[in-house]
Amino acid sequence: MRYVIIGCGNVGMELARRWTGAGHQVTGTTTTPGRIEELREVCSDVAVLRGSDRPAVERVTDGADAVVLTVSPRLARSFDAGQRVAEYADTLTASARTAAEAHPRVIFTSSVSVYGAGTGAVVDEETPTTTDPDASPRNFVAAEQAVLATAGGAVVRIPDVYGHPRDLDYPTRVKLAHEMLGGSVPFSADALLYRIDYRDAAAALDFVVSEGLTGIYNAVPDAVTPRTNKELFGEICAAEGWPALTFRGEIRTPTVPLSSAKLRAAGFSFAH
Repeated sequence: MRYVIIGCGNVGMELARRWTGAGHQVTGTTTTPGRIEELREVCSDVAVLRGSDRPAVERVTDGADAVVLTVSPRLARSFDAGQRVAEYADTLTASARTAAEAHPRVIFTSSVSVYGAGTGAVVDEETPTTTDPDASPRNFVAAEQAVLATAGGAVVRIPDVYGHPRDLDYPTRVKLAHEMLGGSVPFSADALLYRIDYRDAAAALDFVVSEGLTGIYNAVPDAVTPRTNKELFGEICAAEGWPALTFRGEIRTPTVPLSSAKLRAAGFSFAH
């Protein structure tokens, strides 16, 4: 099989590693020429392009069996509401629309922020998406709609990704929030801090592609309901002697339990 992964960050590279190890041909993309050699370690081919560049995407996806979008907005432009507008529109919505126009089988890595704070007792794939005006959920929803409008479209909604050796641990994230953002973050205090190991995120994408699944799937480790942002980050601040963070509530994620029963019923298991 031949696959294209647009946006090879930590999850995309892990997915490429799985697929090339299984004998598949994988083309990975990056917007950074300096990452070409890094991607060549796990990809059969590497292309430098932006996901919104339709001619480039059409060339690289020609003849592919499936296209996976693991594009991520730049972290430095994710903390300010104004900067999120252009960054999320170009990275998420434009990339999804371009891929969906170029290929009939696109799998988009989305976010649980599309649910906002959530409704009901449990959030699942039938829960309505949020109408919050922030650029983050708005563009994730728009990207999903573009992909799901195609016959072979699939969406995998994931929470915060962790576990890769290059990832910042949570105390380091809190420290940077104080040093660079004045202790103010765009997230909600009462949101449940669901997380997924980058290897499970890649495995979920692999599963959806390999099983030929279409539609929407939550890929959220749901065996245990986690603590809230305020509880976890407050504990870190107290342990380090830092002031408590200020949560601006611009990007809302569920405050009620999330369910991945649909994905598990299809046969997927979380390993980490």
